[in-house]
Amino acid sequence: MKLLRSLTKALLLAMFLVFALFPLFWILITSLKGGQEIYAFPVRYWPQTPTFDNYRYLFRISDFSIYFRNSLVVSLVASVGAMIISVFSGYALSRMRSRRPKFVLLLAMYFTQIIPTYMLMSPLFISLAKIGMTDSLIGITFAYVSMMIAFSTIMAKSFFDRIPVALEEAAMTEGCTRTQTIFRIILPLTLPGLAAIFSFAFVNIWNELFLAVMLLSSNHKMTVPVALNSFISKAGVNWGVLSAGIVVALLPTMIVFAFAQKFIIMGLTEGAVKG
Repeated sequence: MKLLRSLTKALLLAMFLVFALFPLFWILITSLKGGQEIYAFPVRYWPQTPTFDNYRYLFRISDFSIYFRNSLVVSLVASVGAMIISVFSGYALSRMRSRRPKFVLLLAMYFTQIIPTYMLMSPLFISLAKIGMTDSLIGITFAYVSMMIAFSTIMAKSFFDRIPVALEEAAMTEGCTRTQTIFRIILPLTLPGLAAIFSFAFVNIWNELFLAVMLLSSNHKMTVPVALNSFISKAGVNWGVLSAGIVVALLPTMIVFAFAQKFIIMGLTEGAVKG
């Protein structure tokens, strides 16, 4: 009976894995197909003559490398900016003694997460237009930082709450200032939290489309999601190039999670087991 139960679990997990990975597999093989093979019937689950023409078109003709660089710079800068701000705001919120102001601030931050993005587009566009920062990578970077701060602060607070205040008091008793305590003791203990905050912000910024479409109008300032969206037109969809773009667009998020996975798991499990 125990063996049967284990085999059933393994079978269910294998089925789930197949269903989860099949879309990625289909996108990958579509990116390696020519135009005729994409629309061939019956469906071919592997290209007879794999080709990299879609990738060549992506980087040589469509200037996808420029869009990739724009997305990478904006995502990295905005993620690091949101992480730095949220670390200090989360620490201040965690160490705040008054419960009522803390509750109000947390409630306000949670409230910002339920506001649809499209409701913020008009006021955000007007605000950036007044300071001349529309159609600017700097402007959209500031917009992304402001979007990520609230939830990143909530995440940072949850990590700081796990660190005993007595640890800080002991460090300050030994002669450390508050700033030295934060940088030498608190931040090293919250590295898993920093990795989780950075990963959360990076993935959300990298995949964001609506604000990028609204704020960026110049072709050479487009980001990856905008570029991928441009492959869909009234005349049809260039499935080969679109699939190749999706494959390339997946790489940064996969790399981020590959390097941050250890810290993210540490952050999620920290404090789950009592000593």
